[in-house]
Amino acid sequence: MNRGDGVLRHQSQHDGFVPSQGARREIAEAVDQHIAEHFGPVEFVYHEMLSHLVAVHVHLVEPTEHRPYRTLVTSGMSELPMTVPDGVSPYAELMLCLPSDWPMDQAALSDPAVYWPIRVLKEIARLPHEYGTWIGEWHSIPNGDPAQPYAPGVPFAGVVITPMVRAPEEAGTIVAPDGTEINVLAVIPLHPAEVAVKTGQGTQALIEVLNRGHVSELLDPARPSFA
Repeated sequence: MNRGDGVLRHQSQHDGFVPSQGARREIAEAVDQHIAEHFGPVEFVYHEMLSHLVAVHVHLVEPTEHRPYRTLVTSGMSELPMTVPDGVSPYAELMLCLPSDWPMDQAALSDPAVYWPIRVLKEIARLPHEYGTWIGEWHSIPNGDPAQPYAPGVPFAGVVITPMVRAPEEAGTIVAPDGTEINVLAVIPLHPAEVAVKTGQGTQALIEVLNRGHVSELLDPARPSFA
């Protein structure tokens, strides 16, 4: 994982499977309400039945008039606090958007080249709890070392975590009834050369690359590398 220049390597903090204890009801309800209010009605939830550390569910919001693409939002990452520095909320959830024609039926999702965005959301949501670290804006996570494509035929080999640009500012924070604040962070898939820019040249260099291509949390599976 990369928070700036260079790469940080972490060791798992757990020996074997640790079952999730489940989300607090008021937190889960706050996440559900926030998704409906800011992204649209939830069409389907990809549930986890047996989960390590936290139960990461992925909510599917179908295209709406104002958001003409599919939106995926996690819930469950915020079951546990992350290990954060002072001044940073220890709770977060993740999101990304897919083209409106991205297949989401069970038969299609059996193909790793279709399922990988859901898998990536789940893996990143669990990562800070597995390794005793945190996920925040402009952290990048390569897919392995060296970074490898997420699936055959997929050009992306890592992600960067960013603020959302296709949602209003208020969509970026969930406030539960007890005052708990949960950040909603965007996941942007990166080409190997873009991952290399982040790890080798730092955040500002990657921002310039993404701005050059007008890259956002709406995945364009055919976009070229802008590095």
